Amino acid sequence: MPTRDREDRVIRASEVGLYIYCARAWWLGQIEGYRPVNEAALKVGEAAHQAHGRAVVGYHRLRQAAYALLGLALLVGLALLVVAVLE
Repeated sequence: MPTRDREDRVIRASEVGLYIYCARAWWLGQIEGYRPVNEAALKVGEAAHQAHGRAVVGYHRLRQAAYALLGLALLVGLALLVVAVLE
């Protein structure tokens, strides 16, 4: 498995946030390889963020479906109006 050079490494927004919050904590974790002592709590928080992200995606899909149904209802209403006028 090829290793990536430091120049090729992607810097994530969470890393930037950690660096801004505490540059020493970023250095200890990213450069020295120290792991946080509260990894279990971090995993719980990460799972909560993922669940929230899925909920947000679901909300957007429901909103799109609602707009599609509203558009369909408007088209049906318009068609019924045209039929009523032509009779």
